[in-house]
Amino acid sequence: MSIRSEIVSRVPSGLRAGLRRVRRYPGWYMREDGRRSRNVLADLRDRHAGERCVIVGNGPSLNRMDLSVLNGETTFGMNRIYMGLARFGFTPSYYVSVNNLVCEQYSDDIAALPGLKFLSWRNRHRFSGNPDAIYLRSSAPRQPFATDAREEIWEGATVTYVALQLAYHMGFSKVVLIGVDHRFQVEGAPHAEQVATGPDTNHFDANYFAAGTRWNLPDLVTSETAYRQAKAAFEADGRQVVDATVDGALTVFAKEPLSGALSSDGRARRPVSTRLQAEGVG
Repeated sequence: MSIRSEIVSRVPSGLRAGLRRVRRYPGWYMREDGRRSRNVLADLRDRHAGERCVIVGNGPSLNRMDLSVLNGETTFGMNRIYMGLARFGFTPSYYVSVNNLVCEQYSDDIAALPGLKFLSWRNRHRFSGNPDAIYLRSSAPRQPFATDAREEIWEGATVTYVALQLAYHMGFSKVVLIGVDHRFQVEGAPHAEQVATGPDTNHFDANYFAAGTRWNLPDLVTSETAYRQAKAAFEADGRQVVDATVDGALTVFAKEPLSGALSSDGRARRPVSTRLQAEGVG
């Protein structure tokens, strides 16, 4: 055994794992935006224990729903959801976007959104100086569902899976999915970059990915694998995820109409923005 190997072998395994994390993401531990992200995520840990939230996808089925019922609910909006907010009549409590092309092409739109924005660490240079930008560390290889968002997160080929991990981290006991149509009218290899050529029929707005926009083709198979991991994690802790998407093609989660999913008492006890501001977060 070499001297180096002998020294390393004497270091406790927990410390070795910590050093590996620092080496992989040094800025996460040394930069101000990394420190802020860690602190905010710590403050949000189990903040919503026992409450309900709604994760809002961007499928065309949103156009068939009355989303004004989301007022008073804690909600997660994702990617370009902001295009429909005036029409939908609600404002997301939290915002999530991790796709490189979305963050690259719409960074100004995202930066202007009010409230906390959960973004990938690799895109932090696009939101430099934004105090509401909270960064998540992404894991390239598949890994288990992250019950603590301060750890590395597998994106699972869909931002919805990232939002589910954040919802678990925050303690929500019931998560309702809407707008997760899980259905795309496209051809090509998963994750392939394409340039949009016409009206977007895969999202709630025809200009969501307008002509000339670069976007990645979906990977529905991998996202289903991720969703099954989320389902198992929530159920193992006595929590639940239900799918209230209108005519959605996803079959992983139990189906429930939105009216039924929101009928029980599970709303946030105080408005999210008020609570965060009162406690110095955001």
